[in-house]
Order: sequence, then structure tokens, then C-alpha cells
Amino acid sequence: MAGYARGTGRVPTGYAAETFISESTFRQGHRAIESNPNAASKKRKRENKGDVGIVSGPGAYKGPWARYEEERPDAASDEEFGDDEEVEIIYEEDEIEENPAPAPKKLAGTDYRDDNAEGETSEFVGSQQYDYQGRTYMHVPNDLDIRLTGDRGDFTNYIPKKHIHTFKYHTKGITQTRFFPDSGHLLLSASADSKIALWDVYHQRELLRTYSGHTKSVNDIDFNPAGTQFVSSSYDRYMKLWDTETGKCLNKFTTGKTPHVVRINPSTPHEFLAGMSDKKILQYDVRSGEIVQEYDHHLDAVNTITFCDENRRFVSTSDDKSLRAWEYGIPVPIKFIAEPYMFSMVRSAPHPSGKYIAFQSSDNQIVVYSSTDRFRQNRKKSYRGHNVAGHAPDVAISPDGQFVSSGDTGGYVCFWDWKTCKMYHKIQASDAAVLAVQWHPRETSRVVTGDANGMLKYWD
Repeated sequence: MAGYARGTGRVPTGYAAETFISESTFRQGHRAIESNPNAASKKRKRENKGDVGIVSGPGAYKGPWARYEEERPDAASDEEFGDDEEVEIIYEEDEIEENPAPAPKKLAGTDYRDDNAEGETSEFVGSQQYDYQGRTYMHVPNDLDIRLTGDRGDFTNYIPKKHIHTFKYHTKGITQTRFFPDSGHLLLSASADSKIALWDVYHQRELLRTYSGHTKSVNDIDFNPAGTQFVSSSYDRYMKLWDTETGKCLNKFTTGKTPHVVRINPSTPHEFLAGMSDKKILQYDVRSGEIVQEYDHHLDAVNTITFCDENRRFVSTSDDKSLRAWEYGIPVPIKFIAEPYMFSMVRSAPHPSGKYIAFQSSDNQIVVYSSTDRFRQNRKKSYRGHNVAGHAPDVAISPDGQFVSSGDTGGYVCFWDWKTCKMYHKIQASDAAVLAVQWHPRETSRVVTGDANGMLKYWD
């Protein structure tokens, strides 16, 4: 028992000396003997400490953490086997070390994966790829009651009144729409479901082709002036150049940062600008795939890029609540505007006259800046009455320059008069935020809208 062994002298099993054992030491020893009676009779062996140079697997270094042989969970006693038989003892730890199958990595909200693993694919899903003359959908149709080629002449726009068609394919919010340049007989849509879709605007109004290859939300698209190619940008940090007709991915570009806006220069269609999340605007040459110029003066993510002055200059806005104007190809701003009352400007649209640019400001208004030499704000022009907080609804100006239109977080599409700044009309286009708005370049009153549910609606 615990305590002092009183007295000294002979006892039946030998000679007893006075000593002291603490309660905890006695209990620990007692439990060890009860659980393994052999432990008291023989000295326990430890496993080999292993080789310092081996990190994992058989013979790996265990050091002071080497276990006692009796502690092995499935160790078999030597008595069960003859002396000549080899006993192979398999440890669960060794199995894990020898076959290190990596656990599937869970992506955090801000993590990105390289999309090289997923190839670019495109599929024609229309009813007829070629007409009786062997022409694809790229051919502008002539069998309509509206002329889609040549000079438009005197052109007057009107505000649409009714919903005439719904384009259904996307499963998540529409982020951007683009009509085919000049003719508008095709419609390109980008979505948060990582897909890009091409639609027939006339005839059956069907889905013609899908473009897959991005792994995250596609946030911007832009046609070249001929419409034969378009560039897309996505939150997977890639920008990709596509062939509109074949769906082939011609080139892809990345710096490891997220592109927020891409714009092909209409005067130099083999080059495009990309506004990045790391404050830079990059100028790419699609022929070589190289960056040929870098505009690095913004202090936060770049949101908009708008060409002006016959594409010799462009204007950019950023989350740093400023506006900068640049000469194309020269990386030093020619104008810098940052006033205390300014908010981030998240979307933009040039006026057809070429003299102004309208910007969607985060304080629930559309503001206008001149795009000529002075680049000053036109204080008389401010379009209010819609809500954009928390989203970045597109802003669009009618081809005749008479109307300004914008989406709204309440599901409306709003129309203002360019001259008087009064809101003409408000259409309930969806029960979700309307993020994309575009005027048809040839029709007098046709507008397409895209909402956060992935629905594209066509209005007349």
C-alpha cells in the first residue's frame, strides 16, 4: 500500500527497506501491471529510432517518439509463431505514409484555381448551321423588313413598351450583353455561370452557339469591329480571345490578377485594354500574346475603360473614386479628376456624338463627363431615380443619343431624356436586379435586358 513500510528486516520474499511511494506513482504502476502482467517480468523494447535523413515511410526518423513494442495495436505475441517464421506487422500509420493520396483541397472564398485544367470548348446548338448557300449565322440576313447594312440615315429612337421575347439558357446572373457590331443580328451574352452564349436576334431567336472554358463568372465581353472575334474576361483571372464563328479559343492571357473590364481598340483591332484588380491597365497584342504597354497610375481596381477622340484616347475610372484620361499608347495620364464628392464609377457608355461619356456612379446617379480636350464634368447632366447600390448595372445610350437607360437593383429598366435629364419611363423587367442593358444598333425601339436570375429579355 501507499505510505511507509514500517520497520526494517527480513520478510518472506527478501529484505525490506524503508521507502516512500506517492499515491499517483503507486496507482500508475499498479495499472501497468494489471493491464500487462508480462511488463513487470521483462524489460520493454522500443522501436528503432530510424534514420534522420528519412522523413516518411519505412525507416523514417522517430527519435524520442519511438513507441514501445508492447504498445503496438496489432502486435502478435512471439509465442504464436515459430522462431523461423517471419512476422510482418503492418501499421496503419505506415500505410498512410507510403500511399500519400492528397486530400481534396477545399477552395476558400478568395482562392482561385488555374483553369488550364479545363480546356475551351464550343458547341453549335442551333437548328441549322448553314443556309442553302452554305453561309453561317455570321452572314447578315437580307430577308427582313429592316436594312441591317449600310448607312442608317436619319434615325430616331423610341422607348420600348412591351416584352416580346425571353432568351433562356444561363443559370446565373447576366453580367454583360453585346449586339453584333453595326448589324445587331446576333446577341452575345456573358453570365456568372462561366458560360458565354450567342443568340439569333431575328428568325427563330434561338440559341446558336455556347462558349465554355472559363471556370468562374465571366464579367465582361467585347467584340472586335468586324464581329469576327471577341474577348472575354473572368474571375478565374483569364482573358480569352474567341473566334465568333467556329467557337475556337485563339489565345488566352493572364497575369494572375482578376480582369474587371476588357475593351478592343476599334482602330487597332489586334490590341485590347484590360483593367485589372491590381490597379493596372494592360495593353495586349493578341498576335504575340504579349503586354505592349502598362498604365499604372490608379490606386485601386480599374472598373471602366472608354475610348474617345476617334480611339486616340481613352478614359478610365477606378475604385479609387477618380477619373483618368490617357493618350493611347502613352502611360502617363493627360487628365486626372478626383473630387471629394465623387463616388466609384462602375460602368460607362460613350455618347454617339463622341463628345460625352456617361458613367454609372455608386451614389445612385448617372454622371456625364465631356470626352474632348477638357474632360470636365457636365454639372447640368445628372440622371437620378434608380437604385444601383451593391450592384453595377450597365448604362446604355440610344443610337440617336436621345435616351439614357440603366438597370436597377429593384428589377427595373429606367429611361431618361438626354437633354432634360427627366425620367421618361420605368419598366418592371424582372423580380431580380437588372444588370445588363443594350440598345439594338439598327432598330428604333428594341432593347435587351439581363437580370441576376440569368434571364435575357427583349423589349420593343
